[in-house]
Amino acid sequence: MTSDQKNKCHMIIHTASTASGAVGAGLAQLPLTDHAVIVPIQVTMVVSLGKVFEVEITEAAAKGIALGMVGMYVGRAASQVLLGWIPFLGNAINAATAAGLTEAMGWAIAEKFAKGEIKGN
Repeated sequence: MTSDQKNKCHMIIHTASTASGAVGAGLAQLPLTDHAVIVPIQVTMVVSLGKVFEVEITEAAAKGIALGMVGMYVGRAASQVLLGWIPFLGNAINAATAAGLTEAMGWAIAEKFAKGEIKGN
């Protein structure tokens, strides 16, 4: 990954992570409802990351990649169900997990694009 690509990825991933965290904080008391908003943010992130590496990827393929990281969602769902309903604490935990998982997912996907492990459609 070149320095320029890394800088572009940084901007894309942090923007998506911030947006996911904001959604997670706002919808903490409604378990699992934030997925309907966070998944499209992550899909947009995947498509944007593909463009950084000159890989054209459809929205459907990007959704498959995002949802393919299901292990990340399991831990997030558990923390949201157990603690998300607690005002303020639940909001903070849900925001942190949504942002953190989006960040981790973004960098993992960026590495796959950089290594040529994800091909265009």
